[in-house]
Amino acid sequence: MNQINFTRRFKPAWDEFARQLEYLAKGRPTTEFDFPAALRQLNHHLALARSRHYSQGLIHHLEQLALAGHQQLYRHQTPLPQRVLRFYQRDFPQLVRQEWKVVVIAALLFFGSLLAMLVAIQLNPELAQAVLTPSQSAQMETMYAPGQALRLGRQDAAESDIMMFGFYLRNNTSIGFQCFAGGLLFGLGSVFFLLYNGLFIGAVAGHLTQIGYLSTFWGFVAGHSAPELTAIALSGAAGLKLGEALLLPGRQSRREALKHNAGIGVRMLYGAATLFLLAAFIEAFWSAIPGIPFAIKITVGLSLWALLLLYLLHQGGKPH
Repeated sequence: MNQINFTRRFKPAWDEFARQLEYLAKGRPTTEFDFPAALRQLNHHLALARSRHYSQGLIHHLEQLALAGHQQLYRHQTPLPQRVLRFYQRDFPQLVRQEWKVVVIAALLFFGSLLAMLVAIQLNPELAQAVLTPSQSAQMETMYAPGQALRLGRQDAAESDIMMFGFYLRNNTSIGFQCFAGGLLFGLGSVFFLLYNGLFIGAVAGHLTQIGYLSTFWGFVAGHSAPELTAIALSGAAGLKLGEALLLPGRQSRREALKHNAGIGVRMLYGAATLFLLAAFIEAFWSAIPGIPFAIKITVGLSLWALLLLYLLHQGGKPH
């Protein structure tokens, strides 16, 4: 079916849907109109228009109707707490699996550079100085020195758990935002920040491992490593979606492609922000406790990695 016949056949249904949107906006819904069924039909028409490469004007018109329809449906039928629960229970893990290509690329850039630097420093300890300044190395050694009286990860006894929670949260979210916003530089900014943070974290881990601070450093980072490192990778993946829209917009304009991909990226960033919040909480109130046996901290850390991977890979089932 060509676009002219397609439009002639279904335009009355689209016009009626638009009228129902106006009624809902004014608080005067038509009870006999099956709004969810009409929205499903509209989404089907939008999918057909995209697959058949109809004009951007028609696709944009249907996208605007579908977006307004979803907003009205959720506003009138789904309370906010239920929408939030559905996001974490289904939408977020499904989104990560749906965008698996950029997630894998971001993970390879970040975790690959981190592990490569960690291993390289064990073979050549002087490589740490190529990333860390002498003051940074000394600071890290002070924070994770075995047998210190301070809580791990602190330089001053006056630094309370609440204070460090705020510090960790601000620091982590700033890294995530850099990885995301860097995507506007055609994805190059996201690539840079993923590699930079991977190399920096790998240098810190490699240096402290090489000088023998195994129980203090690895015991400290084990608990919060899963949510924190995964959130950095997901923030980078969200940024790569922005770069993808600018580099490979397809048949859409760059503006429309960026608008679409930004919606995906922002939703992924919501999930990453939640992981950053969880990581900061664990880091401030659990990781810093020096008296917990090393084996317990490692076990908790590995368990959190397993639970997080299980959640992202299986929670929510297949997208509807």
